[in-house]
Amino acid sequence: MDYFGVIGNPVSHSLSPRIHGLFAEQTFQELTYEALLADLDGFESTVEAFRKTGGKGLNVTLPFKGRAWECATDRAPRADRVKAVNVLRFDAGGQIHGDSTDGIGLLRDLATNGLEPKGRRVLLLGAGGAARSVLGDLIDGAPASIAIANRSLTRVRDLVALFPEGGEGLAACGFDELAGQSYELIINATSAGLAGEPLPLPEGLLAEAGGCYDLAYGAGALPFLDWAERNGAAKSCDGLGMLVEQAAESFYLWRGVRPRTAPVINALKEEQAR
Repeated sequence: MDYFGVIGNPVSHSLSPRIHGLFAEQTFQELTYEALLADLDGFESTVEAFRKTGGKGLNVTLPFKGRAWECATDRAPRADRVKAVNVLRFDAGGQIHGDSTDGIGLLRDLATNGLEPKGRRVLLLGAGGAARSVLGDLIDGAPASIAIANRSLTRVRDLVALFPEGGEGLAACGFDELAGQSYELIINATSAGLAGEPLPLPEGLLAEAGGCYDLAYGAGALPFLDWAERNGAAKSCDGLGMLVEQAAESFYLWRGVRPRTAPVINALKEEQAR
């Protein structure tokens, strides 16, 4: 039986073991999947120990995605584009293949919920690792424009500089520059909700019939989703679907089988509602 897992710090909260268990059951794959807690200075040694004991692949969560990119000996172009890896596959001959599936997971869930970025004025909140991991795919989604807002203007300008393919349609701004602007899709990639911090968003920021999406899921997404409802969002979603979609891409990378995501998303929602 093949052996997989998710590595992070913290990691006990991760839904990945449940998600991949449902994928395996659905596709009749025999595998085990567990959560691995790595010390902050022990990521590489934990990965190596897992690989040497027969592990076939790992999902990577915070705060190790950058170090996973460095650890990989072979990387998908989209991983090199964002300089982060959230899935590792251990191949024959000692090769470690790294990929980044967050962005494609986001695009698939946006499409499922009728929030495709194509042709829309998009506002991305935040300039950290979460924003970086999805920005390339958002650009590929052909929005009319993407503005990235962050408290630190220097940080957001550095992020924009990593994606020259965004051209003039990709702009950096501070939160204080948002007044008077209007966007058709607002995506929250900050950790403000998890930290209990309000986002300084002005009234009128969301265009009529606009949509909102938070990369976080569960309680961490509630403050932004509450803001979306108060501001008349036609559709607002948390990142549970993105989590499942990026996991499905990982599963396909490991097993060559693409699981159906809708039944898994529905099962998780039902479990959370209990």
